[in-house]
Amino acid sequence: MHITKSAEKITPFGGINFCFNSYHRSGLAGLVDRHLGGRGGARGFSYSEIMANLMGVFLAGGDCAEDLSEHLAGPLGSVRGMPVCSPDTLLRGVKELSCPSEERVNPDSGVAHQFNINAPLSELLVKALRVTGQLEEDKPYDLDYDNQVIPTEKWDAATTYKKCTGYQPGIGSIDNMPVYIEGRGGNSQAKYAQEDTLRRAFTHLKNNQVTVGRFRADSASYQQEVVKVVAGNCNSFYIRAKRSAGMEQQIANLPEENWTSVRLGTQKMQVAALPDFQPFGGQTAYRLVVSRIPRADRQTEVFSGQAYTWRAILTNDTDAAGEDIVAFYNKRGNSERLFDIMNNDFGWSKLPCSFLSENTTFMILAAIIANFYRYLISTYSETISWLEPTYRLKKFIFRFISVPAKWIRTGRQYVLKLYTTKDYHPLLE
Repeated sequence: MHITKSAEKITPFGGINFCFNSYHRSGLAGLVDRHLGGRGGARGFSYSEIMANLMGVFLAGGDCAEDLSEHLAGPLGSVRGMPVCSPDTLLRGVKELSCPSEERVNPDSGVAHQFNINAPLSELLVKALRVTGQLEEDKPYDLDYDNQVIPTEKWDAATTYKKCTGYQPGIGSIDNMPVYIEGRGGNSQAKYAQEDTLRRAFTHLKNNQVTVGRFRADSASYQQEVVKVVAGNCNSFYIRAKRSAGMEQQIANLPEENWTSVRLGTQKMQVAALPDFQPFGGQTAYRLVVSRIPRADRQTEVFSGQAYTWRAILTNDTDAAGEDIVAFYNKRGNSERLFDIMNNDFGWSKLPCSFLSENTTFMILAAIIANFYRYLISTYSETISWLEPTYRLKKFIFRFISVPAKWIRTGRQYVLKLYTTKDYHPLLE
């Protein structure tokens, strides 16, 4: 085997040129600088350029800021109009955009809870989706809310309910796109002060003319104050109900003729409803939609004497059929795929800083980039036949980003020369 070397400046990530072109043409780069302002002093990189560098790390298959100096400085430096910063500069920009965390002490337990609320970046997260057209004005959307445990051993990480140290941020999403992220210490249960978190999330969406039609959440949201906030900010809500003796008794008293046999996907179940269920010992009645499945171990319930596994959904939707409500709620499992994407594709599993405030900033910036990637793959797949809108980032890198390329000057202009048989020209039309 023989080899030869060449000093030509050829980048293995030629497809990134198109992505950065879209970053500017979409208006996102301009929005970042308008919203966040200048960095002040003689600092050489704007916030939009720092964002572009972090985007470049992910689009080139990296997973941490250090990749800029160790592996990607040369390839990204070959991208025309792309000033490459150092990892220190990138992380310095993250710290500049951070907001101080606040501490709340639960008067009942005496436990101190740490919160980080970054209002400017939370606003930018929604504005970015509006500028790219991914969220439209006054169109009703489905909002999902959940908390995710992110294991980490940072300086201020706390022990989570999973017995590991980490954080437990609250995350609101629409169509698997993060629209609100709030930093929380690892010891802060999802249900603690959730009504305040959701109130802030709804405010950011309303400020940007984003309408929430339906709200969906797990049993951590089954709280009187949370239900009040949610009911006042959306058309209908669907919250997994927590079991209680009173609830079980009412379900056990349902006549057998009230149960309807349905099939949802491959699963057979029976569905019924309590139309005037009053939770939390209050006077307000909601609808409780119940589904039950025969238990494999045939263990009977205390009240009904029957062997079923049942689940209940609290809702103010009085029109939809019970099976439709169960089917809609079950799709919430698809929305949890978001955590896998953020952890493995966009750096959440390797938080770069030492404190919750800085890592919350990083998570929001990474979420803006993840949402923009959704915009890229959706837009590009409309004109390029060899791309699909469902591609994860790794597949996109292999099929689109990884193409040898170099900029050449000919006819008094710069031309991007791609060493491939694939046709990228539709992106220029």
